[in-house]
Amino acid sequence: MKKVLLAILAILVVFFALVYLSTSSTKEATATCVVENEQDLKNINFKDFDSVLVAPSALYEGNELKNMMQGHNYRKAWSTPVKVPVVFLDTLKNGLEVTDEGGGMQTHSLKLKAKNGIIYTLRSVNKDPEPLIPEVAKNLGLENIITDGISGQHPFGAILAAALADKAGVLHTHPVMYFVPKQKRLGKYNDDYGNKLYLLEYETESDKNWTSIPHAHEIAETDDLIELKLKLRNKLHIDKRSFIRARLFDMLIGDWDRHAKQWGWVMQQKADSVTAYPLSADRDNAFFSVDGLIPNIITNKNVKPLIRPFQKTIDYMPGLVYPGDVYFLRNTPEADFTAEAEILQKRLSDQAIEESFQVLPQQVRKLDEKDISEKIKSRRDQLKKYALEFKEIIDERDTVTKTLKGTDDLEIPQSLRKCFECLENDAEN
Repeated sequence: MKKVLLAILAILVVFFALVYLSTSSTKEATATCVVENEQDLKNINFKDFDSVLVAPSALYEGNELKNMMQGHNYRKAWSTPVKVPVVFLDTLKNGLEVTDEGGGMQTHSLKLKAKNGIIYTLRSVNKDPEPLIPEVAKNLGLENIITDGISGQHPFGAILAAALADKAGVLHTHPVMYFVPKQKRLGKYNDDYGNKLYLLEYETESDKNWTSIPHAHEIAETDDLIELKLKLRNKLHIDKRSFIRARLFDMLIGDWDRHAKQWGWVMQQKADSVTAYPLSADRDNAFFSVDGLIPNIITNKNVKPLIRPFQKTIDYMPGLVYPGDVYFLRNTPEADFTAEAEILQKRLSDQAIEESFQVLPQQVRKLDEKDISEKIKSRRDQLKKYALEFKEIIDERDTVTKTLKGTDDLEIPQSLRKCFECLENDAEN
């Protein structure tokens, strides 16, 4: 017994030594993009360039030890230089004005308004996970476990997800990657936001309809949709089939981060009623790679059930089912789930999937197309089974027990907190 304990202790000592060696190979917590062949960006007049050769980040380059302990992930995609258009806000989209600063836990962003009233978001490709680092990790000098986790996100994932969404018939925010130099139009944000790589995409809140949905008078966020439900009651419904399709599509592309603030709702007027269609946003975690010893321990379903790896099969469906699924899809017929799975299987043929990869820079496509496409196709082939599992878990959970993210401050009846249609059911009783 003593020998066994000593052996276990020795293994633990070696493991923690390797962890420290791996994480200590990268000291920085954040880094910006790298413009090729340009050492001093301050002396460059970017007005002379229509594009630059830029690598999203050199922060995630790793040696063999780091690859073993923290995973290969998408390190090469992050460090590969690609040609990206250079844009100035005074001419982009006929002129954009900065209206506000936004951002989530790891993304820096600016809201921009066009002359026609349409709102866009400029979202940083490089992430800042500092707010996500727990104090214990800082105290132990293990911050890099968290910061290096960004290497599991694909820097071009949102662009690929949008191309696949077009094939699938799923609404999205049309992200486009640009290099934004320092410029007067950035105003007080110039120092923090200039000379960096961004995704420009439509906002999920607008009084202008930029989508393909006809007769839409507004695009609302989830909290506004719920408040409107209180006002319109049985005259407002969501298109459940569209939401099921969007959620099954999320599962196809391995996007596990789909809380209520990741959605907009396109409001379509129909005579005396309104139908809301889901609009998917924020694809930071599409195709999320979990590789290496440390990430596999952290993302074990018994440790972090909501962080699911993008593999050929879905390893833990309960981790992918969000409160919003239960809230909006309660009492939805099983036939709707299987029908939408079949539609996605037909629309996302092998040819459609392969065509979608054409939106990626050729250098990046060579790196990741084979691996990602094989996983998508494998999940597609099993999608009817996943749809039934999805439906079963929703039925088991019955009603929402936790407030949807971003709706805590809403003054609404308890019945409307439980599910989107519960208010109507109360009115009928």
